[in-house]
Amino acid sequence: MTRVWLTQWEWSCCGDGFAVGDEVDFGIATRSPDRSLVELLGPALVATVDAVESHHEEEFVDRVRGRVTAVQVVVHEVVERQSLRRPGHGAPPDATMPADGEEWPIVRRDLGGGMFAGTRPSRYVIEMVLVPGTATLQPAGGVRLPAEESETPAPPAGSHQGDPPIERASRSLAGWLVDVEDR
Repeated sequence: MTRVWLTQWEWSCCGDGFAVGDEVDFGIATRSPDRSLVELLGPALVATVDAVESHHEEEFVDRVRGRVTAVQVVVHEVVERQSLRRPGHGAPPDATMPADGEEWPIVRRDLGGGMFAGTRPSRYVIEMVLVPGTATLQPAGGVRLPAEESETPAPPAGSHQGDPPIERASRSLAGWLVDVEDR
């Protein structure tokens, strides 16, 4: 049995979903978790990890192949801090800070026929800070299953463009621990 760590950010964009009982073939970046994974999971939990999967950097020769026997979602607490966006800190260095109460200029693309698509950055930059020692496990039926796709959380109640910066605690998906019965 091999326990493999799958990072949420890698699987959120392009990892194929799978369920307990499915056959998998993971490319293994390392068999020795690095310090950042120890900080994320804590020393006791990271001690159970046998391999760290990756599929973005290159094709890995080291592989874990077999049948998935269990999946656990790893979530942890984070503190979300909002700070005013200012030139060089989340806005282009040459940007001019809008006056209080004004929005950042809209970035738009003309689609023709009087239509355009546009975006305007928020007045705030959001920083998410991990709360050490808060990783918890939740049993799951698989990874990236359609019924389990997460939705973007709603903004905190009472927050809108004119609100002052806030700080709030929340839980965030870090990744998955996947137990694989080796072939």
